[in-house]
Amino acid sequence: MKIIKTEIYKYPIPMVPFTIATGTMQFAQNMFIRIHTDAGIIGVGECSAFPMIAGETQNTCYELAKDFAELWKGKDALNIEERLNELHLFIAGNYTAKSAFDMALYDIAAKQAQQPLYQFLGGEKRELESDLTIGIDTAENMAAAAKEFVRNGVKMIKVKLGKKVDADVERIKQIRNAVGEKTVLRIDANQGWNFDDAVTALQQLAVYDIQFCEQPMRKFNDELLPQLCKLSPIPVMADESVFTHHDAERIIRNNAATYINIKFAKSGGINEAIKINGVAEKNGMSCMLGSMLEGRLALTANVHFAMANKNIKFYDLDTCLLGQLKDPVIGGVKYNGMFLELDDTIGIGADVDDVYLSDLEQIII
Repeated sequence: MKIIKTEIYKYPIPMVPFTIATGTMQFAQNMFIRIHTDAGIIGVGECSAFPMIAGETQNTCYELAKDFAELWKGKDALNIEERLNELHLFIAGNYTAKSAFDMALYDIAAKQAQQPLYQFLGGEKRELESDLTIGIDTAENMAAAAKEFVRNGVKMIKVKLGKKVDADVERIKQIRNAVGEKTVLRIDANQGWNFDDAVTALQQLAVYDIQFCEQPMRKFNDELLPQLCKLSPIPVMADESVFTHHDAERIIRNNAATYINIKFAKSGGINEAIKINGVAEKNGMSCMLGSMLEGRLALTANVHFAMANKNIKFYDLDTCLLGQLKDPVIGGVKYNGMFLELDDTIGIGADVDDVYLSDLEQIII
């Protein structure tokens, strides 16, 4: 099955500004593609650039997509491993841009097999419940938001931290007081603390019953993670420290985390995510599936992947609930409260409305 052309779109999604330790996103910097084949099957893919984490922007993804599309023209869409290796040989890193192309190939393969993607990946439907994230704000505003979440039925809350330790501890203190003891609290420092601050913060925050802490320090401090894990009463989850399965092997080998957070924007898509999860599962380490600021199409692909991998125990799939102001996706996953529900449409089972796409910067290669 040969690739004949690729549609590429800059696909911004307007949203309420969202703040983490390393910066604020004013809109979702996404890209959307459709890969057309000579068999009439079209694969769709979406990626979400988060510059302060993955080092890519919407602009870099869009420009690289032109090169990727040219590279793949006339080649076999069903040889996924070979196609992705071509991208890795063409340019190192740039996993966010690559993830859209990876996603489109898996969509094509599942459609060719006449299966929904989760089934093509060897999975079956199961119950997935996501957390809901609070961005960095004042302690009072964050506590008020958390209280409103619980009032609306949210059972698990992820709290962004990574600023001054005293202020972060106060944030969690007020949030825990606002939501009571039953609500699960997870925290994510997004590399915001140094080693000493991480030790202090995690030891002081333990009294508030924290499930785990994502990425307390910069990834260049990974050699300090084993020591931090020994000193922390809160389990550590590696996020920005793990882009590939080689990173996962290193983290596990060094006893540098309890859990791993997998994101397509870091892994380059489904293919490498399977390998990361495989390494973790082999070593008895559970994973979380997370996301950047993807729209509902990429979210749908994430849910398919989660349903196909039982070692994914935690779900941070609230991306479309973080203040996105438009949803141009047709079909796809639906939220039922914080539960994520799929139908059995073949492939990913979603696309983007052509009316929305018509006004976007675009090119066909």
